[in-house]
Amino acid sequence: MTTTMNVVFCGGGTAGHVSPMLAMAEALQHKYRDTDIDVDVLMIGTAEGMEATLIPEAGYRFDTIEKVPMPRSMSAELVSLPFRLRKAIKQARRLLREHETQVVVGVGGYAATPVYLAARAEKIPVIVHEGNVRPGLANKLAARFATVVACAFEGTDLPGAIHVGMPMSTEITDLPVGPTMKAETRHSLGLDPDRTTLVVTGGSSGALNINTAIAGALDDLLATGAQILHLTGRGKVVTDQAGEPLERPGYTQLEYINGLSRVYQAADLIVARAGAGTVHEIAAVGLPSVLVPLPIGNGEQELNAAGLRDKGAAVVVPDDYFTAQWVATRLPNLLMDTPRLEYMAQTAKNLGITDAAETMATIISETKVAR
Repeated sequence: MTTTMNVVFCGGGTAGHVSPMLAMAEALQHKYRDTDIDVDVLMIGTAEGMEATLIPEAGYRFDTIEKVPMPRSMSAELVSLPFRLRKAIKQARRLLREHETQVVVGVGGYAATPVYLAARAEKIPVIVHEGNVRPGLANKLAARFATVVACAFEGTDLPGAIHVGMPMSTEITDLPVGPTMKAETRHSLGLDPDRTTLVVTGGSSGALNINTAIAGALDDLLATGAQILHLTGRGKVVTDQAGEPLERPGYTQLEYINGLSRVYQAADLIVARAGAGTVHEIAAVGLPSVLVPLPIGNGEQELNAAGLRDKGAAVVVPDDYFTAQWVATRLPNLLMDTPRLEYMAQTAKNLGITDAAETMATIISETKVAR
């Protein structure tokens, strides 16, 4: 006789929120693939966040509630906050009831708070996964009453938090590496299979400062004999003085690649932001990195990068310092220092956690309530 496990995942706003939800759902379904338990997943987010696109594309049922951001100052939005929050909680309670939810798993973001509070009102156990070193407001709230609080980084300041790592897709955790795969992947990307490769990415939306610094030091980088794959971000083509897309032998720019697994396979060194997902992914695959934390927000990216930096697996550069001059004087030496790159790669690999999604799947299966 087949039984059903009804699980709700909630949160979103960025790909960094959505990816671990998808990874946990994937691991949970894999755990019960050959059993008489059917895992029924509902994911709840907002219509405005990236989850509205990414979750349906991944094939999961998706419902929305009203976005309720927390105003940072006195305003009309602050006055109306209780009414908007009450409405969103009511929407969430309806969805939880309709799904006959047995456990709620949240990752933070705008949609998380109303669903957390709805689950508490419905007496449904809540599991929180915090992806950053510095937790967000939604997860700080839910940690007070959650059944389980898990975190991606050691040292996350949440009561009772257990360190599990970052749930990641098997596309990353099972990524084959090695010289042969590296050469094959470079060839598939139109690169020289045998040439040292620097990958630069500012994320799917790009990073103007990173793009400008790399473009300004391009000749110095290419003088090392390395090739550069530059993911500029959607709508952020790097141009020359004539306004045409910048072209050089050994330099390839693309706005976006769907999924970074092939990029990781091709790289000898990566320049990237320090989002929580990125930090854990490059550790999992064992990739040397230069991390340029996003200068806005509450400083979480700098904290995310600290672990790799402190162990020597990454170089961390504040955004203000990441200029064409810094790139021209520092990156070429690093690119040509093969022993250091090998040390950074192995150190990163030693720090990587590849079974976080499976760990969370076990926690979820042990926490659900009977229906």
